Amino acid sequence: MGRLRSHDVLGLREMAPEEMTLILDTAESMKEIIGRDIKKVPTLRGRTVVTLFYEPSTRTRTSFELAGKYMSADTVNIATSTSAVVKGETLKDTARTLEVMGTDVLIMRHPVSGSCHLLARVAECPVINAGDGMHEHPSQGLLDLFTIRQKKGRIAGLKVAIVGDIHHSRVARSNIWGLTRLGAQVTVAGPSTLLPPQAEAMGVKVTSRVDEAIEGADVVNVLRLQLERQKGGLFPSIREYSRAFGVNRERLDRAQPDVLLMHPGPMNRGVEISSEVADSAHSSIEEQVTNGVAVRMAILYLLLGGGEAA
Repeated sequence: MGRLRSHDVLGLREMAPEEMTLILDTAESMKEIIGRDIKKVPTLRGRTVVTLFYEPSTRTRTSFELAGKYMSADTVNIATSTSAVVKGETLKDTARTLEVMGTDVLIMRHPVSGSCHLLARVAECPVINAGDGMHEHPSQGLLDLFTIRQKKGRIAGLKVAIVGDIHHSRVARSNIWGLTRLGAQVTVAGPSTLLPPQAEAMGVKVTSRVDEAIEGADVVNVLRLQLERQKGGLFPSIREYSRAFGVNRERLDRAQPDVLLMHPGPMNRGVEISSEVADSAHSSIEEQVTNGVAVRMAILYLLLGGGEAA
């Protein structure tokens, strides 16, 4: 296996297609490890992985921790609510404190866009962006690419619809950069108030008609309605949003017969997605979670220069 050219993993906009492909290829062997009865290899023994999350997380934080543990790294989780951050410590001082304790890689989630880039400028160890504001979520974008490639055998030439709260979604941005760089045709759809301005400049088709976006799609990725990041008045009501933009059986039937349905989680069932389609044979939502561990194992392995994966 090769090495990433980048010192950090901050976003897919700045990642070369060759690096994305290397991570996806590496994740193939990592997924095999997850399927073993004993999920433990000595690949990163003696390495220390620290997660620093300023926002809540279940999937991302847990999968990064498991990724490190499966490769025998020591993992430490920092809850900012019980750390010196509440006493006024700056991000820079927090990062330097953790680094001088021997941290080999620092994984951060933060509510401010660009915060991980700031961290990477002051930290000497590699930094992984686990979601920064409304900017990017590169490991989620990569696990979505990995899931699509595993299910469809390719990414280039596929028609992908990303539906929902595009404007507030860092997942959408990472997916857009990754998919378009690897040759997919991407359409984003949602209420006009939840579509980012000048989205066409990212190389995607933009529509406020969900039915139009899903028509003939090979992949439909449904995004969570992010009420915590929104101001009031962006749509009439939750009920109206579900009726006009929610993905249900009738809408999904407009896609290809073998359409792949995805959602980054957590889901608001009955809002952006119906339980009928979330639990259908088209859904890869649970497999995305498994693939997230494999992809994050691959990222840690490539950044830290681990030995043989098996």
